[in-house]
Amino acid sequence: MKKIVAIGASSSSNSINRKLANYAAKSISIQSHIIDLDLNEFEMPIYSEDVQRDSGIPKEALNFKKEIHNSDCLVISLAEHNGSYTAAFKNIYDWISVIESDVWCSKPILLLSTSTGARGAKTVLKSAYERFSLDYKYPIPYFSLPNFNQNFDSNDGITDVRLNQDFQAVLIDFENILNGV
Repeated sequence: MKKIVAIGASSSSNSINRKLANYAAKSISIQSHIIDLDLNEFEMPIYSEDVQRDSGIPKEALNFKKEIHNSDCLVISLAEHNGSYTAAFKNIYDWISVIESDVWCSKPILLLSTSTGARGAKTVLKSAYERFSLDYKYPIPYFSLPNFNQNFDSNDGITDVRLNQDFQAVLIDFENILNGV
């Protein structure tokens, strides 16, 4: 059984990215146990070298990193705030990057984004893809879902036929990576 960590990279209590990350994790056709990491459970001081020097690495950052380390793969769906990562995600990312340089522990990653707008958070998705894929062990399949409220249903998943076909193709690519194909 594979352990899949799903990360909705938003601190919203009703995060559409958390919904998409969990939907994608459940859609992977392998026997799995899904761990839903809620960013609100990992609140910590804003990263700075001074805080790190004076107080060390917060236990929340160590716990987040431990979940990644103990997983078999990651499904990350990025929310976009002003064209970039949310402050909550960026802070966690900064803290876990000082624990070890292999931020994502060389785990296969499925990278997603969504928003209620027509671009589907493509700016942050592109930025994250470019950063995460640098010299990465695995290719990183990615998918953006625009207009979340019109294209996603909590019971049926992605409702737009073309977008669902695109998502399924990305999911197959990710499953092939997980299966060593």
